[in-house]
Amino acid sequence: MLSIDYIRNNKEKVEQDAINKNRPFDINRLLDLDEARRKAMTSAQELRQRRNELAKAGNNDSAREEGKQLKEQLKQAEEHLDAIDKEYNQLMLHVPNVVLDEVPVGKDESGNKEIKTWGTIPQFDFTPRSHDELAAALNLIDMERGSKIGGFRGYFLLNELALIQMALMQFAFAKLAAKGYTPIIPPAIVKEFTLFGSAHFPWGRAEDVYKLHQDDDAFLAGTAEIPVTAFHSDEVLSEKDLPKKFVAMSPCYRREAGAYGKDTKGIMRVHEFWKIEQVIIAKNDINEARALHNELQQNTEEIFQDLELPYHVLLMCTGDMGEPQMLKYDTEVWIPSEHAYREVASNSIMGDFQARRLKMRYKKADGSIEYCYTLNDTAIASTRPLIAILENNQQEDGSVKVPKVLQPLVGFDTIKPH
Repeated sequence: MLSIDYIRNNKEKVEQDAINKNRPFDINRLLDLDEARRKAMTSAQELRQRRNELAKAGNNDSAREEGKQLKEQLKQAEEHLDAIDKEYNQLMLHVPNVVLDEVPVGKDESGNKEIKTWGTIPQFDFTPRSHDELAAALNLIDMERGSKIGGFRGYFLLNELALIQMALMQFAFAKLAAKGYTPIIPPAIVKEFTLFGSAHFPWGRAEDVYKLHQDDDAFLAGTAEIPVTAFHSDEVLSEKDLPKKFVAMSPCYRREAGAYGKDTKGIMRVHEFWKIEQVIIAKNDINEARALHNELQQNTEEIFQDLELPYHVLLMCTGDMGEPQMLKYDTEVWIPSEHAYREVASNSIMGDFQARRLKMRYKKADGSIEYCYTLNDTAIASTRPLIAILENNQQEDGSVKVPKVLQPLVGFDTIKPH
């Protein structure tokens, strides 16, 4: 969340950025509550101080009578403060992060800006097949049995494609570990505070989160960002240990409630998948954050360059970047059957927005305490890279070439009809 001091001193920017993110809120009500809250806190503190003075002054009839009155007044003051706090805290949780100056203003994805392209879009001398057609012909995916066993959007990966998925995960995980990122496999079951901490709650994305109904405080994480960002929650780190860089491998679960009817063919949009995620906990320094953001982007692009998959990078506009982000790039890979790029990675600077929610701070060399900055970016996530591999590398005879970088891991160079 933003600090109330920042909101108070930057009212116009906070209000306008919220509108630009399609998340308007009543900033005047929030500031009124802030003022009322400070007055209520002062009043309660003055009553406590007077009660302590009476206790030190001695026990007499006058002091006892005033003490009774103070007790009742303090009770009322605390109840009043609690009521203000409840509404104040709820409003604070709904204030989205502000954005950096270069972020374009736009209502939806039409406002995003392409800032880079890489690779050559394949030109076929034959009519290319979609990934679900290729998978059916090569016996790589079973959607029918997947739906029977796992429900809508369920799937089985079979044969060579199962091996390629495991190779993708291992390749990206090892690549980033070799760059000095701490490898970590986090729990997929998380407590609610982690979802508020990452800012998946309380906004509309809550509808896409699976809740375990046997436990009032257990949810399935939709990304390793959630547990890994919370790894140092409620801790004070040392400045000399920052930045902390993690590469996380985890299963991910998303209900996709807001995407009903979209991408129903094949494995473009699924409820569960595996992902390698990059997470950085850094100092409260926007210049360093920009450098780390570029580093994360380079890592992701290197992976897709190693896979020889054409992609482009988008600078996301305000209306398509999410509530906690200050700056966000999306990497999208080319999907021949759609004649379009599709998202495979999101790279974000969160500033201290998540760290404030998670009470994650660090001690500077001068002894002062600051909230950390957090950043995250997808390294690679099934299933869309699998789609891109199948479609971009298909051959006229129905076979599919395996990216060279994965061949030593899977033990074959071509997926051939069985």
